[in-house]
Amino acid sequence: MISKKCKYAIKALLYLADHQSEDRSIFSSEIAEQEKIPKKFLETILRELRNFKLLQSQRGKTGGYRLIKDPKDIYLAELIRQVDGPIAMLPCVSLNYYASCEECDEENCQIKNVFEQVRDKTLKVLTTTSIDSMRSKI
Repeated sequence: MISKKCKYAIKALLYLADHQSEDRSIFSSEIAEQEKIPKKFLETILRELRNFKLLQSQRGKTGGYRLIKDPKDIYLAELIRQVDGPIAMLPCVSLNYYASCEECDEENCQIKNVFEQVRDKTLKVLTTTSIDSMRSKI
């Protein structure tokens, strides 16, 4: 399950992608109001997205946030890993955050194989789904 933080990051990126043709920066308060995200929490998320080099921010009257990475190049797998960490449901099947399970004999584990399949199918969707592909094309 993804965290609320990750869900809100996706919603914020979708909002910014939907409004990037307006050639203006978007205030966090606008995103918070339109997407029903707590403003203080959103500000923390937007700072992280800026640190991940997905957004730029500007202060002042014409300030706000803009995407600096093309929405076609922002994939959910990358975003989830940056915000939440591992995608795999078990540490022993994680590709990027592998850790052995203390109580488990991995060679004879009856659980691992199923969760490797879950990981693979999940990754297939997340690595091919971009913010742009999720946008409602109005």
